[in-house]
Amino acid sequence: MPAPTHVSPSLISTLPGLSYTDAALFQREQEKIFEARWIAAARSADLDGPGAFRTLDVGRENVILVRGRDGQLRAFLNVCRHRGARVCMERSGVARRNIQCGYHAWTYGLDGKLVAAPNLTQMPDLDRTAYGLVPVPVREWLGYAWVCVADEPPSFEDTVIGAVTERLGGTGIIEGWDIENLEVGRRISYDVRANWKLIIENFMECYHCATIHPELTEVLPEFADGFAAQYFVGHGAAFAEEAEGFTVDGSAGVTVIPGVVDGHDRKYYAITVNPQVFINLVPDHVIFHRMYPVGPDRTVVECDWLYLPEVVRSGQDLDRSVELFHRVNQQDFDACERCQLAATSKAYAQGGVLVPSEHHIGAFHTWVTEQLAM
Repeated sequence: MPAPTHVSPSLISTLPGLSYTDAALFQREQEKIFEARWIAAARSADLDGPGAFRTLDVGRENVILVRGRDGQLRAFLNVCRHRGARVCMERSGVARRNIQCGYHAWTYGLDGKLVAAPNLTQMPDLDRTAYGLVPVPVREWLGYAWVCVADEPPSFEDTVIGAVTERLGGTGIIEGWDIENLEVGRRISYDVRANWKLIIENFMECYHCATIHPELTEVLPEFADGFAAQYFVGHGAAFAEEAEGFTVDGSAGVTVIPGVVDGHDRKYYAITVNPQVFINLVPDHVIFHRMYPVGPDRTVVECDWLYLPEVVRSGQDLDRSVELFHRVNQQDFDACERCQLAATSKAYAQGGVLVPSEHHIGAFHTWVTEQLAM
């Protein structure tokens, strides 16, 4: 896949249409990108007691994320060491004491160790530790559990924390939101009939904002000019003077997060953490997107709206707050699906072009190309 090339001072090339449709290329992306990077797997608080688990696809692998009796989160490849059956078939649940394979009843503790199997006493030479579930590295940050199935995971500090630091110009800004101590006020999953790269490209730019996001540009008027907040390091888009909060009608939101100090209390920040996380910061909540590619033309996006615990527990009305970015998501995903429908056309075989306010997307294209070349 060729890297983007300049075609004029104002226009640079996108990736070719095949990049968004080819099944073989998608499998290579699964291997070289999603199986090689840190992936936000779940909100840590969703696994809130011993035995609580969640399974998810990470590239071509399936992973079990489970809370141990010692309170620690652990992750394992969801593969029985006996005959290779998938151990846990449920997406989420609670394992009372152990995790048992439904084929031959090999049984694993919440720490991944092999604890039982039929006729195990007849195999005294079997090393239970050696035949435990294969562990997967886990890190917790911003209240989410991140996993990496690579044999040698890249530095979490460089690739995940580093992406946030690079976008905001330091880690101090995001620390003010105290995201790990917020609670989920609303969660919406979207089944998007589009390639994962189209979704990232869309999120990164605002050339489309004046066209398809009327509610958003009412609250963030600078977006109507076509430059996204991510175009500038450390920049947060200012609220309109008449906007009282980040809501669908510009009305007041809920309680502002205490650590959001003056200078950030009427701004919106957007962050991309390759390859599958978007973070949106506004004064009274955080919007956290996680993308899970299913195929070259399908991506599931799970979106959390996070608020102060007392806001969630008090039952305050969050509808106007949630509705703004829910509409933005629907508008964006519709646009991505439009692009997916045309990606196979010979008119897009060589790709399209990026105008100056979209040039930073070229860096993402270069990043993808470099990952696939490794």
